[in-house]
Amino acid sequence: MRRENEKGRANPMAMSAEERQQMLLTQPVEKIIPKMALPTICSMLITSIYNMADTYFVSQIGTAEATASGTSASAAVGIVFSVMAMIQALAFMFGMGSGTNVSHLLGMGKRKEAEVYSAVGFFSAVAAGVLIAVLGNVFNEPLMRLLGATETAMPYALDYARYIFLAAPFMMGSLSMNNLLRFQGLATYGMVGIISGGLLNMLLDPLLIFVFNMGIAGASIATAISQLTSFVILLVMCSTHADAITIHPRNYRPTKQMYAKILNNGLPSLGRQGIMSVSTSLLNNAAAVYGDPAIAAFAIVSRCLNFVNSTVVGFGQGFQPVCGFNYGARKYDRMHRAFSFSVKVTTIVLLMLGAAGFAFAEPVVTLFRRSDPEVIRIGTETFRIQILTVWAWGFITLSNRYTQAIGYGIRSTILAAARQGLFLIPTLLVLPNVWGLRGLEVCQPLADVLTLALAVWMMTKVIRTQKAQMAQETA
Repeated sequence: MRRENEKGRANPMAMSAEERQQMLLTQPVEKIIPKMALPTICSMLITSIYNMADTYFVSQIGTAEATASGTSASAAVGIVFSVMAMIQALAFMFGMGSGTNVSHLLGMGKRKEAEVYSAVGFFSAVAAGVLIAVLGNVFNEPLMRLLGATETAMPYALDYARYIFLAAPFMMGSLSMNNLLRFQGLATYGMVGIISGGLLNMLLDPLLIFVFNMGIAGASIATAISQLTSFVILLVMCSTHADAITIHPRNYRPTKQMYAKILNNGLPSLGRQGIMSVSTSLLNNAAAVYGDPAIAAFAIVSRCLNFVNSTVVGFGQGFQPVCGFNYGARKYDRMHRAFSFSVKVTTIVLLMLGAAGFAFAEPVVTLFRRSDPEVIRIGTETFRIQILTVWAWGFITLSNRYTQAIGYGIRSTILAAARQGLFLIPTLLVLPNVWGLRGLEVCQPLADVLTLALAVWMMTKVIRTQKAQMAQETA
């Protein structure tokens, strides 16, 4: 019996809410964070892999007949990525905004109030998804043009975007539930839903694209079906497991104050993902000057770097509930120790991944567009330049997660928007005009360095302030 109890305590899914709360507040952070991070890292990796699978299979369209068609299809995936980033941005805003409040309330033992925040966040996300589905398909063509679609890439972009828009309610619902589960310390439940949808997407891609001859629309339909599958699985998880907060319509009792708190904590996610959508659109427009091969190359590099980044994002998501619970309990020393530990681990991992990426950049890019030397040339050069600053992503990401988890909405939003917005957008507007394609390639690394400097300055002030508060409370 003792062994069974010890095994149960080691597994957050086997714990009661009270046991999980005690684990997050008392056990060594060096043990808790990897345990919490593992399922979120798996979810992020699978999501990145099936996004890369979309890019890979789409890039094979028309390869037998003409290189240009496959390159244009690859470019279309990069263009529509801006749309998906915006959908994810809104979903994360509601999911993380409500989830942060949920973790604070659970840390204080206020489960009933946490249930209301969960329902408000989820149903708001789904409603926003329905609105996107309608407006996106009504304004599909002008939106694709705005996002940088060339005339040759436009037909592919329209086909790919159509079903992405239709899947928006399910995408937003599943992402919001995944975040809500994660902030409760139940990331494994979220992992099951996300991985199931991701694996299904990878199976359906070649089937719909090539066997049923649906082309790029098949890839989009595969994504839509996978999002619906994840949505259903996560909804069942939330509805049938006693240790998870049930999402029920009766708990949807929003107030202005609740939405204000959700927005305050969710705006960093909206800023992070939303600004990325804008910067990706500017990048596509700047790359369009060099044709579809340049857009396709940057799309491939973006997906590959997102795969690398998924490890640190997943670790950061495992770190957040630990930070949120301990902030609610006013255990600042544990928060600081958790932050320091997470930065060290992610930096070491990113250094190793960065070295591997630099060494194998050309074969990785070649895997996606073997038949187009121009895509390989631009992609390899861009990959090697942009991966030089990958080591900085750990501190940047965890600083953002830290300030978001403790409710520092404005500071977290500024930091979230810095890498892909405050610093990247100005460089995108200036450097390509000065150095051409090379200027376009160095924009992101320069933004990384500037964002790291901002993060170090901000975290120094935040931790110093918290230490002063801790000294006052213990005096």
